[in-house]
Amino acid sequence: MPHVSNEAKKPSDLRQRRPELGALSGLLAGFAALALAELTAAAVRPQAGPVVAVGGAAIDRTPAAVKDWAIRSFGTDDKLVLQIGIFAVLTGLAIALGLLAVHHRRTGSGGVLIFGALGALTATGRPDSTGLVDALPSLIGALGGAVLLHTLTGRLVTRTGAGSVSDEPAVRPAPNEPAVDVAWDRRGFVLAATAAAAASLGVGMLGRKLKASSGRAAIDSRQDLVLPPPASPAPAVPRGAQFRVDGLSPFFTPNERFYRVDTALVVPRLDTATWRLRIHGKGVTREKTLTFDDLLRRELIERDITLTCVSNEVGGPYVGNARWIGVRLADLLAECGVEPPSRGGPADQLVARSVDGMTLGSPVEDVMDGRDALLAVGMNGEPLPFDHGFPVRMVVPGLYGYVSACKWIDDIELTTFDNYDPYWVERNWAREAPIKTQSRIDTPKPFARPESGTVMVAGVAWAQHRGIEKVEVRIDDGPWQQATLAAEDSRDTWRQWSLPWQATKGGHTLTVRATDGTGQIQTADRAKTVPDGASGRHTVVVTVE
Repeated sequence: MPHVSNEAKKPSDLRQRRPELGALSGLLAGFAALALAELTAAAVRPQAGPVVAVGGAAIDRTPAAVKDWAIRSFGTDDKLVLQIGIFAVLTGLAIALGLLAVHHRRTGSGGVLIFGALGALTATGRPDSTGLVDALPSLIGALGGAVLLHTLTGRLVTRTGAGSVSDEPAVRPAPNEPAVDVAWDRRGFVLAATAAAAASLGVGMLGRKLKASSGRAAIDSRQDLVLPPPASPAPAVPRGAQFRVDGLSPFFTPNERFYRVDTALVVPRLDTATWRLRIHGKGVTREKTLTFDDLLRRELIERDITLTCVSNEVGGPYVGNARWIGVRLADLLAECGVEPPSRGGPADQLVARSVDGMTLGSPVEDVMDGRDALLAVGMNGEPLPFDHGFPVRMVVPGLYGYVSACKWIDDIELTTFDNYDPYWVERNWAREAPIKTQSRIDTPKPFARPESGTVMVAGVAWAQHRGIEKVEVRIDDGPWQQATLAAEDSRDTWRQWSLPWQATKGGHTLTVRATDGTGQIQTADRAKTVPDGASGRHTVVVTVE
């Protein structure tokens, strides 16, 4: 009969220790499953990992209003919050399966396999799935986790009598009755748990290393890329386009501060040597497949264009201005035989597809009406950052990003709005989304406490492809006062504005409105971002001291 310490003779202590060790077993099995899955994903495809696949599916199935709330609440950290939430749920499930396996080993281990199967189905059902191979990470991870959970909980099996083994729960003796005939494999459990934790850590680190090395070619291709000088450089930014006011947004938004809103949990890293773009579909008489070098050999143009996300609330941060370099999209389409609907073309929608499965639909008429719609390869004097679409993305002035700004693009199909609904349209956003006239107060900030006297009120206004003609500011319920506009760079960029305000002590409400190049005054009617962008006037409340 195995030796049983005085401490182990207390049935209450035994019962407390078993559930805790079951929960620990579940956590170790879950950790091992994820580590194996991520290692497999590194060999197969990073996007096939269970966390990425489940996260992507969650994004796909989340109502538009909830997505909009997440962007407002967490900004560019929304994906991090989602991943933390997924890990929290997986942790809870792992603990629950570990507790279940203490008394029902096969059932607990089977639960791990079931979740692995669900992860595999999710991965193969994603828009960017490459087929059954995407199921491997979840399946292999679940198999490893199930085996480990079965092994660890086996070390917690009650041993009775002369070494007999039972899968039943710990014996429950009557009160004050010594448990002299009960023991479990303490040493075996500790050794197995320690080995599992160490092995899982090693597998996880190997997976991360393989993922990093798999993206090395893409990183090298971007670092080695020297963009040719544009055949049509952007005009010099006019003097006076940038005011020197503390707190005012710079005219050009630095790449590292440029907003990022997309659904990619893992940013695609594409090698220019293997990247291809296919142009095909309705009205395409000469289908093309282009390499990156093909694009660089074409005439490149450079333009200053302000982009705006449809999720940007009135006064929000999801707008930025950059200098882009790329190929005219209209010229490329014309070479493929595409005609806009106004000239009898059969396609009225251009569907752009990303390597991550995202689809965006742009009006063909807008893309080919003479505006500087680009397949961009550079941003602010350097190759596109990975976060912003390297190696190639679309940029179309005057349209919200969800219908025009496809990042990591690899396919363009000409079709009709009646025949196809892109990703966001399927989720109740508008088919066509011209940018609304908007303005924002950058300084003073909401709830600021400036001193009385002259206070500079300043900000930016935008109405891409229409331009800004006037900006006015109202203090409390007073008259509208015309602000000074910075020099206009182009009608596709935002304009800075400023107004010196003789501030008096007390609480005040500042409101701004813009008038675009068509004479349309920014509406005061409030509208949410869904379905075609927010409207209203930005208001800031301050207290002058």
